[in-house]
Amino acid sequence: MPEALYFTDDPAACRLLAEDPFALLVGFAIDQQVTVQKAFAGPFVLAERAGTLAPKKLAAMDLAPIFAEKPAIHRFPGAMAERVRELAAVVAEEYGGDASRIWTEAADTDDLRRRIAALPGYGEMKIKSLGAVLSKRFGVKLADGLAPGHPTLGDVTSPETLAEYQAAKRAHKAKLRAGNA
Repeated sequence: MPEALYFTDDPAACRLLAEDPFALLVGFAIDQQVTVQKAFAGPFVLAERAGTLAPKKLAAMDLAPIFAEKPAIHRFPGAMAERVRELAAVVAEEYGGDASRIWTEAADTDDLRRRIAALPGYGEMKIKSLGAVLSKRFGVKLADGLAPGHPTLGDVTSPETLAEYQAAKRAHKAKLRAGNA
């Protein structure tokens, strides 16, 4: 298990992502239309403001004011607060509040894919990226088949490799845009 996942600039947030499976899921759930650093700092800020990351407790809370408090946890605080509340409810109800059961109790790679796909806010790209992190950073063998052949957050091992990953991603998107023009 890694000591930290270097997806954000705050060392404490990086450690939380590695230590708390639910924090990792929250980071991926809100990783859209904000920077990777902003999204993955979100679970740490949420834990500080809510006083917990326990899925059962978060599922019962109104998270909108917590997400909207300045500085907002996300660019779309209301929508992301509801997404995280729904995610917490799924983890609480289906996995007894233990997010790691999503991958530790999966029967096979297809089952793992189904479990991740059933999470609120998780589409194909997030399935692949979370799969890569589980495979490459946590050694979850069932996730090997989910990891794509191109670089993902699963390849990030330091603040420097995060910067390299993001630069390569920007270059790839620019190339795609240029091809469509």
